[in-house]
Amino acid sequence: MPTAVDVPTLSAPPAHKLWTREECERLQEAGLLDPQRYELIEGELVLKVPKGHLHMRALVRLIAWLHQCFGAYCVLQEGTIDLRPEEYPTSAPEPDAVVLRRPMDDFESPPRPDDILLAVEVSGSSFVYDMTTKAALYARAGIREYWVVDFEARRVIVHRQPEEGKYRDIAAYRGDERIVPLAAPDRTIVVDELFQR
Repeated sequence: MPTAVDVPTLSAPPAHKLWTREECERLQEAGLLDPQRYELIEGELVLKVPKGHLHMRALVRLIAWLHQCFGAYCVLQEGTIDLRPEEYPTSAPEPDAVVLRRPMDDFESPPRPDDILLAVEVSGSSFVYDMTTKAALYARAGIREYWVVDFEARRVIVHRQPEEGKYRDIAAYRGDERIVPLAAPDRTIVVDELFQR
């Protein structure tokens, strides 16, 4: 007759390799790492989620609106950004969209937090990750405004006032509600415009 077994609890995850930008660059040069498939976040190589139709549709509409507001040369799509110096070696995030303070042609290296007016992630299955890990990363860097476009729930979650590694002002907008970006107080976007069929 079988007996009951107490299942042990895991006190800490098994040890695993944390990566640096330098190591990832060497792997890329050797052809062992495809930078189109992975993003380096806090030393972890995170597999990028394939973008489905709803994701792409929301992203295309968002990029078009950002171009109208800020100009095409100030909007970076899926490009690497730099964060705080202490996070530089282990994180190279690639937000879906970034609005820059000045045109991309002015940069010799990836934009830094002071150069970034707005960072945006378009989220489906990555929603929890974008709301937690990515939000904390951007808040620690002092990126003053961060949007999560949640296409599954048809809403945009706006993060503002980064302090001590957290955004102090987080609000969700839906339907016919309008969002006014901090960097363009004379412009608005109606949330439903991102999700029109």
